Amino acid sequence: MNIQSFTFNPFQENTYVLYDETKEGILVDPGCYFPEEEDQLLHFIQQEGISIVSCVLTHAHIDHVMGCAWARRVLEVAPELHELEVENLERAAEVGKMYGIPVKSAPAIGNYLIPGQRVEFGNTELEILFTPGHSAGSVCFYHEPSLRLIGGDVLFYDSIGRTDLPGGNFETLENSILTQLYRLPDQVEVFPGHGPSTTVGREKVSNPFVRLGR
Repeated sequence: MNIQSFTFNPFQENTYVLYDETKEGILVDPGCYFPEEEDQLLHFIQQEGISIVSCVLTHAHIDHVMGCAWARRVLEVAPELHELEVENLERAAEVGKMYGIPVKSAPAIGNYLIPGQRVEFGNTELEILFTPGHSAGSVCFYHEPSLRLIGGDVLFYDSIGRTDLPGGNFETLENSILTQLYRLPDQVEVFPGHGPSTTVGREKVSNPFVRLGR
C-alpha cells in the first residue's frame, strides 16, 4: 500500500491518498481549501493514474472536510464517516463562518463507517478502529500487513488531539489510545491529522499526555 500525504488549508491539516498496485485508491480527510491545493491533489491523482473509489473521514471537524464538496464534484465520491460525526460535517459551513473561513456546505453522505468492518480498495483492506475522545465518532484506519495507521487527530508526535471541542473528552481519548492504539505493535507507524508521523512504540514511552507506566 502506498501513502501520499499533503498538508492543506490554514489549519495545516494532513490529507492522505492511499492506493495499491491495482491503482485503486481512497482519499482520507480531504482538507484541500485553496484552488492551488485542489489542483495539487488532482494532479497527483491523475499523474499516478489512480481511480479514487471512496472518500473516508477519520472525523468531521472543519479542517478535515474542507475538500468534501470538491471531492464529490470532481472525483464523484461522497464522504463516508462514523454516524456520530454527521452533525460535525453538517455544521462545517457554520463553523467556517466563526473562523472567517467560507466553507461550502457538505455534500450528501455516503456509507457509514462501522468499527470492526473494513475499508477496501484494490487488493487492500483497512480495519476501522473506533477511537472517540477528540470527537464523538473519531475512527482510525489500520493496515496490518504494512503496520501503518491513519490516525486522524487521536495521537500525534509527542501530543494528542485536543479535547475541548464539542464531543471531546480527555478520559475517553486516553482510553481510546490505550485500548485501541497502544495494543498495536510498537513498529506501527502513525500518520496523524497534523504534523509528522510517529510510531506506537515511541509514543508509549515518550508521549507526555498518554504513555504506558505513568
